[in-house]
Amino acid sequence: MEKHSFPAGYHFPAEWAKHTATWLSWPHKEASWPGKIDSIYPIYAQFIKAVTEGEQVCINVNDEQMQAFAKTQLEKQGVDLSKISFFIHPSNDAWCRDHGPAFLINPTEKKKIIVDWGYNAWGDKYPPYELDDVIPTRIAKHYDIPVYYPGIVMEGGSVDFNGAGTILTTTACLLNKNRNPHLNQGQIEEFLHKYYGAEQVLWLGDGIIGDDTDGHVDDITRFVNEDTVVTVVEHNKNDENYEPLKENLEALHKMRLLNGKQLNVVELPMPEAVIYDDTRLPASYANFYISNAAVVVPTYRSKNDDIALDILTKCFPDRKVIGLDSTDIVWGLGSFHCLSQQEPAV
Repeated sequence: MEKHSFPAGYHFPAEWAKHTATWLSWPHKEASWPGKIDSIYPIYAQFIKAVTEGEQVCINVNDEQMQAFAKTQLEKQGVDLSKISFFIHPSNDAWCRDHGPAFLINPTEKKKIIVDWGYNAWGDKYPPYELDDVIPTRIAKHYDIPVYYPGIVMEGGSVDFNGAGTILTTTACLLNKNRNPHLNQGQIEEFLHKYYGAEQVLWLGDGIIGDDTDGHVDDITRFVNEDTVVTVVEHNKNDENYEPLKENLEALHKMRLLNGKQLNVVELPMPEAVIYDDTRLPASYANFYISNAAVVVPTYRSKNDDIALDILTKCFPDRKVIGLDSTDIVWGLGSFHCLSQQEPAV
């Protein structure tokens, strides 16, 4: 199927567009949450419960034993198992935003395809990752839908979409030599235009401290509608995040959309530093997930939690905004957005 030329009329919708389902890969890699993996399951199951209120949740598991364990964890939190579909698709790790399928839709023809980007665990940091790399193709085969292979490395958390032709990303990640060293910025833009159905790429700079992905945009700046972004800012001038986030904020104010409009920029605070085992973790309120029924926001036992939730509630008047404690989950260096990938309706 990848031999055919890439079809016209397909695009990657914004996250707030209606979903058919949300995809997850059940967490099982002890090394991602050393000494703490058992503590994440209750909150992870609560996240799933919030999402099932508006859509199906599809979960990749390694085998039937893992499926049984997952069911037990979900039942403990009162999840309706009729809203859960399990797939025996073995994974190396849980970060489905980055290794999961990129679903594109053609609204005119009512068709869906999958783009299977290359995946190398954020620049070959955490081998092995061969199982994760083939998950999009496994899903495409299950549904018997066409799959296309751009042949370059790309992670879902490194890009954000307004659904109207614009992609937001960072130079820190996409231009990193551990991803696609043979490509320059212009060439990478061509891949983004073609395989996401976009017309414009807006580039931010560095990500936040503690982010092992080399600066994923889903920890700093997110579209909340076609012309509005929320972006995290650090008010403490002595914090390591102060300068890079200030530079990103200034860059956002200079950007223009395809229609020539300036972005509406809404500032989100950062939580106080979350430190565990002498490690500064990439705790950010920007790592929220927009599902059909709710926007699920990571919180961190911080005085800024309620401020962030209030700001996001105003950004999403049509959805419930739910805060869930992500203090344990972020020890894995990601949160709810990193763990999930939406399947859009067509």
